[in-house]
Amino acid sequence: MEVFDGEHFKVLCEAFGEYQTNCYLAINKHKQEALIIDPGIGATAWILQTLTNDNLKPLAILNTHGHFDHIWSNAELSEHFHDIPLLCPYEDAFMLEEDCFELGLPLSTPSILVGAKAGDKVCKNTSNTSNLGRENDFQYGDFQITFICYPGHTPGCSVILLSHVKNTAQQIMFSGDFIFKRSIGRSDFPYSSHQAMKASLEEFLKLQNDMIIFPGHGSSTNLLSEKSNIPYWLPQL
Repeated sequence: MEVFDGEHFKVLCEAFGEYQTNCYLAINKHKQEALIIDPGIGATAWILQTLTNDNLKPLAILNTHGHFDHIWSNAELSEHFHDIPLLCPYEDAFMLEEDCFELGLPLSTPSILVGAKAGDKVCKNTSNTSNLGRENDFQYGDFQITFICYPGHTPGCSVILLSHVKNTAQQIMFSGDFIFKRSIGRSDFPYSSHQAMKASLEEFLKLQNDMIIFPGHGSSTNLLSEKSNIPYWLPQL
């Protein structure tokens, strides 16, 4: 299903698995190139068929965070497209490399640990504010990509801002499980933190430019609408 049609790129979305987790394909309208965002349980066939039908070359796989329902198909896709990078927030990489919830997760290894410093090693950790608001920029093809870290739901929970090099002012956001339409991500899971989630929401309120938000579950929303909803959630954390 097409959920966005911009001047230079479009976005397709399909929901997969028991939790109906949104997987996204961002497609360059002028070149045969695409990005894969949060490939969850059972997403591989749809991704491969779409790429094949439209003769698209995948540029990268992007994970907003490390929960199993957003990363399940990482392994299959990385094996199929062995020459493209897999990007995951550094603090969540342990969730890809071990089946920490004992669900039979196919293991994958990120080729790029977003936000990692030289010498950092993958390890289990609980959400804290040491990485709050960290921004990391990447470019693949004509896509400009920014990861912004908002810990709480997971240690490395991030949103991904996406734009095209010919119009960087037109940004969209993939919010993973941080922000939903009229709701927020849970912070009562293992490795989560209510305190970190509260700090992240307060930091999120500082964003100025309105943009469409595509969450990890449910329908799209926009930045200004969700900024007006956040004051309702803050006292509940």
